[in-house]
Amino acid sequence: MDNNKSSGNVGDCSQEQLDILQKFRQFATMKGCSEKEFDDHYLLRFLRARKFDLVKVEKMFSDFLDWRIKNDVQNIMKFFYNELPEVRHHYPHGYHKTDKLGRPIYIERIGMLKLTQLFQVTSEERLIKYYIQSYELLLNRIFPACSQAIGHRVDQTVTILDLKGIPMKMLSKQVYNFIQLASKVAQENYPEILGRMFIVNAPMLFSGVWAVIKPWIDEKTRNKITIIGSGFKEKLLEIIDNDNIPDFLGGNSKCDLSKNIGPWNPTGETPLFPCEYKDGMKQDGEEEKLVQDGGEEDEDSEAEKQAMELAALRDALAGKISGPSSKAPHNPDKYELTTQGAKFQVSDTPLNTQAEADDDN
Repeated sequence: MDNNKSSGNVGDCSQEQLDILQKFRQFATMKGCSEKEFDDHYLLRFLRARKFDLVKVEKMFSDFLDWRIKNDVQNIMKFFYNELPEVRHHYPHGYHKTDKLGRPIYIERIGMLKLTQLFQVTSEERLIKYYIQSYELLLNRIFPACSQAIGHRVDQTVTILDLKGIPMKMLSKQVYNFIQLASKVAQENYPEILGRMFIVNAPMLFSGVWAVIKPWIDEKTRNKITIIGSGFKEKLLEIIDNDNIPDFLGGNSKCDLSKNIGPWNPTGETPLFPCEYKDGMKQDGEEEKLVQDGGEEDEDSEAEKQAMELAALRDALAGKISGPSSKAPHNPDKYELTTQGAKFQVSDTPLNTQAEADDDN
């Protein structure tokens, strides 16, 4: 299919792409999907992710619909993640304003991540629900507000992963697994959402980690990722106004990531998640969060425990979010360099980089 000159977005499709979209629309309708909920923009994200291969995209979309039912996505806004303030303390992340194209900027301060403390206040199952809720809020609240503010449709994010302060001995596995986690969350169920990603304050040894990660990231996605050390400011300024760059990244904007400030919440006073509303009390019967009692451990056992917990979270996301994989599970020990790595999530995140096309293409 020669569609090199067409982006595959609404208003920029070849006739062949439009014909495939029409067939995909018929398939989605047959599956019970209304055009109001799954409009052309929505369907085209899946088509672009599978390069307009109708057989592959129908399989992807069917799996996606099954995943939505399994995870009760239709009712995900009824989930109250009451431990969110504590989670943010141990895992700083959130949205902060927009870039020059109006895209929301999602930031994770990976270097400040404390995995042991994180899993003392939450569980893998609840964290997965939070990830799903976050993506649904992105699609249904954040993107529409950004679109209205800029005057054109916005349906992609800019992600910044800040590695400043990450322990050198943890660098290789931690970065690797975190980026993999973000990919697992998004690639099958929220495709084509990543616009650009910046991994900043990356130590020199990260180049070794990146060499390991690159092969399983689609070329299209790789081209969206920029890895920089401490001299990242000029790169950010190419797409983000200085007044929108957080102060901890050298910009003029005083930033509290827990506020999630942007067109969807200009003052930082409007709650984004259901648990942040004053009447958002835990409902009767809702599962309790996991709380573990932990004693003091030496540095080596702490690092080992963090690696084990990260592997457990990775496996949970791979199985519960992306569904069964035809590939052998990743063995983090196979890539033991001298240091460790960081996500998401990607946090895309959760939250953040995604392999947006088939591995066999």
